[in-house]
Amino acid sequence: MKHFALIGFPLGHSLSASYFGEKFAREGIDAEYSPLAIERAEEVLPHCEHLSGFNVTIPHKQAIMPFLSAISEEAEAIGAVNCVKVTPDGLEGYNTDVVGIRKSLEGVALEGAKAIVLGTGGASKAVQYVLREGGAEVAVVSRTEGVADLTYNDLSEELIANTDIIVNTTPLGMFPNTESAPELPYESLSAKHTLFDCVYNPRLTKFLQLGAEQGARTIDGMTMFEAQAEASWEIWR
Repeated sequence: MKHFALIGFPLGHSLSASYFGEKFAREGIDAEYSPLAIERAEEVLPHCEHLSGFNVTIPHKQAIMPFLSAISEEAEAIGAVNCVKVTPDGLEGYNTDVVGIRKSLEGVALEGAKAIVLGTGGASKAVQYVLREGGAEVAVVSRTEGVADLTYNDLSEELIANTDIIVNTTPLGMFPNTESAPELPYESLSAKHTLFDCVYNPRLTKFLQLGAEQGARTIDGMTMFEAQAEASWEIWR
């Protein structure tokens, strides 16, 4: 039997173990997938003797990279890894988030669009990569001054009104803190806006709900979650 895992901290929101458990049972695959809550990325290393691969989530998508013996060209360009294959020669890092992000944004006009990405972590880096790949103009928002292009204090009604796409890559709104949402002037949203949330549990986050109330198009994180999981499996199998 092969063993796979998800590393991150905390992991109470994750559906990865149930997703892969159901997949393995449905397809007759002799494997198991377990959550591995670790506070530091390097804590996974002793477990690798028993693993064939693992996914990486908040907050380790960048922190895991120094421990890898090889990184795919795309993951290197993005600056984040969410999928690791354990091989006899070491750990190979990949980014399958981009597969899910591309699929989620199918049908959204990216060329020339003005996009705002909330958050600066590993998921943010993958979102920025896909948006820029599609020709969008991207501004990144951080809570901390000087870390990104903007802070939340910069998100004026006028700026939001003149934006086309807003993507939440932060954990705000994620189970169990489902009543939280990024601080935006939601009243400036309209039917011209597309809101994409990388959070998938719950599917309808407060961020998406507030956008929908203003007529904005909303895209939840489930397509991204499922597509990146399947892409990870293609790497491991």
